[in-house]
Amino acid sequence: MKEIYQTVYSPYYGSVEKVLVNQSSHVYEWETLFLIKTKEQTEVEVSIGVSGYITSVKVAQGQEVTPDTVLSTLRDDLKITGSD
Repeated sequence: MKEIYQTVYSPYYGSVEKVLVNQSSHVYEWETLFLIKTKEQTEVEVSIGVSGYITSVKVAQGQEVTPDTVLSTLRDDLKITGSD
């Protein structure tokens, strides 16, 4: 079966407040992966709508990010969980 990888980008300009995953972590759909403090000083959660295994984490706590910044990559486990 073909492997599918997803790239997780920062949706905001700001800085990484907290990294909640590490390489090889298993994550579920819509689980919070990162906390970002926006330029407006609002803390927002970053998640992805698939489950799978984190294959790389590209940022560290305190790092400045933009909407073009790759936060991590994930190998989709191709499981449909039915969560909303």
